[in-house]
Amino acid sequence: MNFIRKIRGVHSDKDEAFHSLMKNILGYNPKKIAYYKEAFTHSSLKKEDRKGNAINYERLEFLGDAILGAVIANYLFKKMPSADEGTLTQMRSKIVSREHLNELGKDLSLRNLVRSNIPQQNFGENIFGNLFEALIGAIHLDKGYSFCEKFIYRNVIEPYVDIERLEGKITSYKSVLIEWCQKNKYKLKYQVYEDTGNDTHKHFSVKLILNGEIIAKGRATSKKKAEEIASKRAYYKNQHLINT
Repeated sequence: MNFIRKIRGVHSDKDEAFHSLMKNILGYNPKKIAYYKEAFTHSSLKKEDRKGNAINYERLEFLGDAILGAVIANYLFKKMPSADEGTLTQMRSKIVSREHLNELGKDLSLRNLVRSNIPQQNFGENIFGNLFEALIGAIHLDKGYSFCEKFIYRNVIEPYVDIERLEGKITSYKSVLIEWCQKNKYKLKYQVYEDTGNDTHKHFSVKLILNGEIIAKGRATSKKKAEEIASKRAYYKNQHLINT
């Protein structure tokens, strides 16, 4: 071990490798690398600081979610001067949807950077979006709001946000079906008919019942996801009626 490595510490090679990866992803040199390490630390490691506070990406995820929402809201406010509050809220929801954030996290291969006691294959799809939000939080703490805003414009708004396309995008098929049923006085019901698996791999199965008839089913790791899957299938099955 040479003198320089003794000064930097025994983990210098790993630190330098992580620093290099972050520079490639961010396009700049991070000032405080500790923020970015926290952004990719899973709670399963049970890391704590000297005061006993947990060190993992969940708090940064909360911060990043707020910063991302604020930047997108400001962009839409300026870009859509004639839109009312409801329209602006819907558009923001489409841009920062879990599905979209997961895609952003996948594009950056963020899951490969996670330090965890859980195998990668056991993570759900939402890990990608969670990490992306945590990364936004780390950038904000490291470089400030203005710099973070530029990063979001460069990596989210400019390459992915198309106002005309998003105006026609459905973010909740369940909401569309409920509105359609209320308009036509149809009876809509979601019924859980299966709850299987152990605690880490539990699945829920849902029947979508319209006027007493089962028209679609969905299965996922949560009731909400299963209902949305069933709703999407029902929507496309009845699209010719819903859109008339």
